[in-house]
Amino acid sequence: MSEVPLELKFLSSHEWVLIEDNVATVGVSDHAQELLGDLVYVELPEVGGAVAAGDSVGVIESVKAASDTYAPVSGEVIEVNEELEGAPERINDDPYGDGWMYKIAMEDAEEVGDLLDADAYSETIADEE
Repeated sequence: MSEVPLELKFLSSHEWVLIEDNVATVGVSDHAQELLGDLVYVELPEVGGAVAAGDSVGVIESVKAASDTYAPVSGEVIEVNEELEGAPERINDDPYGDGWMYKIAMEDAEEVGDLLDADAYSETIADEE
């Protein structure tokens, strides 16, 4: 069973979100990285770019497949994890820590209410298995 930290919110497309002071840190879940296998490439959004909740904002590629990643909330991308450019396997090694992908300064904190909590996300991935 994949790890699902209780303090995070999730999208059904397997992105996780940590909200701190109106900033959303985004990554892909442990479940997603397990499904994809060894990651070989990560495309991140550009710093300063505007994103809308649900938009495709990047791609992660593994030896098995490529998958779009989606913005969980709307706002401006204020930081990306540049370490992933040369070491995408950080997502495999530590999806909820060093494997974070980018940060968004949120426009509308109410959008967080549309995200799944840990229990709902656990049910979603259990249905997939």
